[in-house]
Parts: sequence; C-alpha cells; structure tokens
Amino acid sequence: MITVHHLNNSRSQRVLFLLEELELPYELVRYQRDPKTMLAPRELLAVHPLGKSPVITDEGRTIAESGAIIEYVLDRYGKGRLKPAQGSDDGLRYTYFLHYAEGSLMPLMVMKLVLSAIPKGPMPFFIRPVAKGITQGVNRAFLGPQSSTHLNFLEGELSQRRWFAGDEFSAADIQMSFPLEAATVRSSLSRATHPKIFDWIERIHDRPAYKRALERGGEFKLASF
Repeated sequence: MITVHHLNNSRSQRVLFLLEELELPYELVRYQRDPKTMLAPRELLAVHPLGKSPVITDEGRTIAESGAIIEYVLDRYGKGRLKPAQGSDDGLRYTYFLHYAEGSLMPLMVMKLVLSAIPKGPMPFFIRPVAKGITQGVNRAFLGPQSSTHLNFLEGELSQRRWFAGDEFSAADIQMSFPLEAATVRSSLSRATHPKIFDWIERIHDRPAYKRALERGGEFKLASF
C-alpha cells in the first residue's frame, strides 16, 4: 500500500487529491512545519535525504517530487485514468502542464514568498528600509511582470478549454492546483482580472476527491481565497 509522508500546507496535498480521485487506499504519516521557520521537520530526512514533502513509499520504493509521484501512481495504478491518450493534442498539453506547474509557475510563487519575508526578518533597524526597497524593486521590475505574463497565459488557455489538458479533468489539473492556489495569495491574481482561472479553482474545490483529501490531510491554508 502507498504511504504518503504528508506535510501540512504543502505540495503533498496534491498527492492526496490524486489518490482520492483514483479511489486508491493509502496510509498517511503526518508531519508539521516548524511554527517559527515554517520548514519541514528533521524527521522527513529519515524518509528522503532532502527532507522535503511530498514523498511516498510503496513496495520498498521511495518516490519524491510531485510530478514524479503523479507519473508513478498513474503508470502503476491509474489504469488509463486522469491521463489523455499519448500523442494526442490533449496528451501533449497534459505533459506540458504537468511539468510547467513546477518548472515555470511555482518558482515565481516561491520567490514572491521568500522576498516578502525578507523585510520582516531580524536585522538592524537602519537596514530594514534598504531591504524593503530592494524587494519592492525586484517585485516591480521582475516578479510582478513575470507573474502577470504567466497568469494571462493561463487565463487564455482556460478560455479555450474547460481543463488544462482539454475538456476532461486530468492529473495536469491536480498538478496545477497548488501553484494557482498559491497565486491567489502571492500575486495580483483576482476574479476581476482572471475570471477563468477563478472558475477553474472553484471547479477544483468542488470536486468530491478534493474535499476528501482536505479531510484526510488536515490544515491547508491555501484551500480558500
């Protein structure tokens, strides 16, 4: 049976979402972030050398990284579900968004989170205005424009089809859920500017499997707007 090593408020929520969509049995081992640093606890180092989540164990194997976990689970247990036909247009979009989520979109959200924390960190009082000015400059010159470019791109994609790969829900939507939920709190994303993205997020939140994953996973602060 698959064991999910689950960290609160983390990407591993997507793994629970995937397993609930497939209605697969799994065991859950919970880990809590350090309330001061928000980092994963050292206990995760015993599961994987990087000490990060998500990570699963299954039949003696340890698999980390959201995309790799999704591919492993679908290849081994999916029976053709949540994945368009290989080589089709939907299949190509599926592969693209499965990798785009962490390769292109999520790094922007992480950079925004890190930069937002810098001015709040411990430092001499006379340095704080300098740190604030630098972070605001990076946001204004790079992160803001880049985030807008990506969000406008995704709005355009969802204007052409109901889900990211096509007209059918797929694991690409599961993979995209975390960075777009993060974007609701770390970027200029709003219903007024990006209604298709907000409609998509609402459809994600309405899925019974998503709700079951929240019940199993516990605290997940990105789950609502």
